[in-house]
Amino acid sequence: MAKGLQGFLWTMLLLFCAIQELGSWAMHTAVEGPGLGEPGDPALLAGGRVKRGWVWNQFFVVEEYTGTEPLYVGKIHSDSDEGDGSIKYTISGEGAGTIFLIDEITGDIHATERLDREQKTFYTLRAQARDRQTDQLLEPESEFIIKVQDINDSEPRFLEGPYIGSVAELSPIGTSVMQVMASDADDPTYGSSARVVYSVLEGEQHFTVDSKTGVIRTAVADLDRETQDRYEVVIRATDMAGQLGGLSGSTTVTIVVTDVNDNPPRFPQKMYQFSIVETAPVGTAIGRVKAEDSDVGENTDMTYQVKDEEGVEMFKVTTDSNTQEAVITVQKPLDYESKKVHTVVVEALNKFVDPRFVDLGTFRDQTIVRVSVLDVDEPPEFRPPSNLMEVQEDAHVGSVVGVVTALDPDTANHPVRYAIDRSTDAERIFDIDAKTGAIVTGKVLDRETAGWHNITVLAMEADNHSQVSRASLRIRILDVNDNPPELATPYEAAVCEDAKPGQLIQTISVVDRDEPQSGHRFYFTLAPEATNNHHFSLLDIQDNTAAVHTQRVGFNRQEQDVYLLPILVVDSGPPALSSTGTLTIRVCGCDSNGAIQSCNSTAYVVSATLSPGALIALLVCVLILVVLVLLILTLKRHHKSHLTSEDDEDMRDNVIKYNDEGGGEQDTEAYDMSALRSLYDFSEIKAGDGGGGPGEGAPGRNPASELHALPQWVQSPDLDFSVFRDYICRKVEQADEDLSVPPYDSFQTYAFEGLDSPVPSLSSINTWSSGSEQDFSYLGGWGPRFRQLAALYAGRRGDEDGEES
Repeated sequence: MAKGLQGFLWTMLLLFCAIQELGSWAMHTAVEGPGLGEPGDPALLAGGRVKRGWVWNQFFVVEEYTGTEPLYVGKIHSDSDEGDGSIKYTISGEGAGTIFLIDEITGDIHATERLDREQKTFYTLRAQARDRQTDQLLEPESEFIIKVQDINDSEPRFLEGPYIGSVAELSPIGTSVMQVMASDADDPTYGSSARVVYSVLEGEQHFTVDSKTGVIRTAVADLDRETQDRYEVVIRATDMAGQLGGLSGSTTVTIVVTDVNDNPPRFPQKMYQFSIVETAPVGTAIGRVKAEDSDVGENTDMTYQVKDEEGVEMFKVTTDSNTQEAVITVQKPLDYESKKVHTVVVEALNKFVDPRFVDLGTFRDQTIVRVSVLDVDEPPEFRPPSNLMEVQEDAHVGSVVGVVTALDPDTANHPVRYAIDRSTDAERIFDIDAKTGAIVTGKVLDRETAGWHNITVLAMEADNHSQVSRASLRIRILDVNDNPPELATPYEAAVCEDAKPGQLIQTISVVDRDEPQSGHRFYFTLAPEATNNHHFSLLDIQDNTAAVHTQRVGFNRQEQDVYLLPILVVDSGPPALSSTGTLTIRVCGCDSNGAIQSCNSTAYVVSATLSPGALIALLVCVLILVVLVLLILTLKRHHKSHLTSEDDEDMRDNVIKYNDEGGGEQDTEAYDMSALRSLYDFSEIKAGDGGGGPGEGAPGRNPASELHALPQWVQSPDLDFSVFRDYICRKVEQADEDLSVPPYDSFQTYAFEGLDSPVPSLSSINTWSSGSEQDFSYLGGWGPRFRQLAALYAGRRGDEDGEES
């Protein structure tokens, strides 16, 4: 450290001496450049005479001056200065008066502050020479520059750190890792202060660095990520081209060694053992094995496979992509009694192999997996597994259909017992011998009812019924000829009265519920009772159909309108069965083209009996009709009672609604007239101007006078109906706004009759008269309809007379 400082001081001393020599040389050298003017200045005369102008030194100032006295920079001088102090020198510009001061008399310039070239490399100023008395410019203002001279005061710096690089393992020597670069703030154009060289301080055993470019390279070829995956390398940058006294800086570079596939997979063990029960279903996982790989990333991806033939047949190996494990599963059912131990060779190999490292060895490894099969108590097994049996439909009850056999696969070989799952044979058509497994018929069979039967047979250990096996058994019922052929339909034919012999009138076919293996063959002939028939003939067409033809000329409906032709049908057996069907032939009248016009109504013979299905359908229809009628009546009664309850509860303004007309004149109990009379007072009004007596209501009275004789509504001039109007309006508004009540569109309520009616009122209610002076006997002459009314008012009159007396 002391030697470095001593070198730095000697350098500074030599530099200072050189600057002094340059200044002295400049002071005694004629200034022919910028000191006197720019080239082409008009001050340069053609005769070579030079105009008087500025004279000063070339100005340089050393940076980082640490002296106590101001640093002398230089002198400005005008050639007109005679040294008598009449000229005053001044400067202006960057740093004038602060950093740089000038002596007004001598023109000497000094720097008063410490300068840093890295912050500012030069300063531009302007010089003036003035007459001290008049302050007039003696010379044109001239611009000059003071340059800050560099010294080596800045060390190299790594500005882009920290640095992280990577290199693949096993890379050859000289493989480029990355480049580092240091920056020096000193002046690169002056000296060697900014010339930087690089070197390795730490990690030189594995890496090198180019001294000029800063490129880091590998120094060895055996970098192994599995041994060390990270290196910390310290790089130093030194200025002054690495000479003594140069400044330096350092940085740490982290170099990561990346992986390559240079390690094969290896099983930690050479043998693995697993066990599994023999009843494990196909696809059951037995166990997992894993080969280890020192590499990382995709270089550890592996695939596994079974190498031996036995293992390939019985087991399957898959690779778990998440854990890179080999999953061993069952591929075929295991059997402890057949083989107790299986040996499987499992091989692991890398999925991605780098061909550059093939010479390092095989990138695969093998291990042995022993699988032990555990014995369990298994249910019996059916042997052979045939599931089809056949039996004739005419077999007697107890006939043997077939035998099923099941054996216990365990070494104990327990006895087996058999049974039929009755959920598949609820009618118990078949039985099975519990010990031998013989299946026998339990009921009479009928192929036409059920041609196939599917049953499930159970086999279980005699001492452990929980060990049960099931086998589906299909039993086919073989056909025997036990059903005679029958006509396909109850045939009915029609023949014209003018039919000619040999005319075809009907083609008939038959059906047979049996299904012989060789197919049906039917034979047709007339029944023995029709041998004397001379009207029709029957022809067997040999294709299981027959044709009926006429045998005579013309028929007469008057003599016989219906012919019944019995036909005998025989099948091919064995044994041959037959039946007789009847063809009904009606004689009809036809037109000239042979089209039937009319037939006798007796031609159709309808059977009076109905099938059970038709009777059931008819009864169901009748029952549905009865239920509908009862439902309609119930709904009507309910609706009526609902309306009655609504009418009873609906009270609107003391008006009672009646939905019946009443009993007419003779109905004296429909209304209580005394309640009406108690509400009003009636006065007697004389008929005409003079009035009549009580007995003058004769039948011959003038109807006009009768009308005037009825009680009338006399409007009082001082009555005010606005109260009633307001009341009615409020009720109407309430009814309109109430959404819960039904509409009363057809019902109107009036609290008064209105004004100025041209017809006098016939009602005695609210009659204004204070007394009843009217004789109502004349009502008896109005006819039977008013007789009851007359009796009521006549009774009212008699009551009033009695009260007055």
